[in-house]
Amino acid sequence: MGTDPSPCRVEVLSREDVRVVVMTGEFDIDHLSGLREALDPLAPGVSRYVLDVAGVTFTDSTVLSLMLQPALTRPVILAGELPRHLARLLELTGADRVFTMAPSVEQARVMVVPPRGGRA
Repeated sequence: MGTDPSPCRVEVLSREDVRVVVMTGEFDIDHLSGLREALDPLAPGVSRYVLDVAGVTFTDSTVLSLMLQPALTRPVILAGELPRHLARLLELTGADRVFTMAPSVEQARVMVVPPRGGRA
């Protein structure tokens, strides 16, 4: 019986139609530990995703790509204090304009998110 050497952890705390995904640790192409499944853009019954990113210590562009996928169809809100490295990655890629930010998971669950511009 081996132990999981993954330096990251994903916990899904769904309630009603909001899927809260708590991300902790280092995320890269080799360590996605359930993130792909948690951020399934086709998940039925999910009206918004709330990503608790306060405990993220590293992310790369592969993880950012996964975080962006559900944003094509529903709001994705980044909750908690945004780690400096993640804030920089979002800024460099322009992805900071895609996500809504909230100071806490509780606020992200209930806040009004205006629809983004685009084609109807």
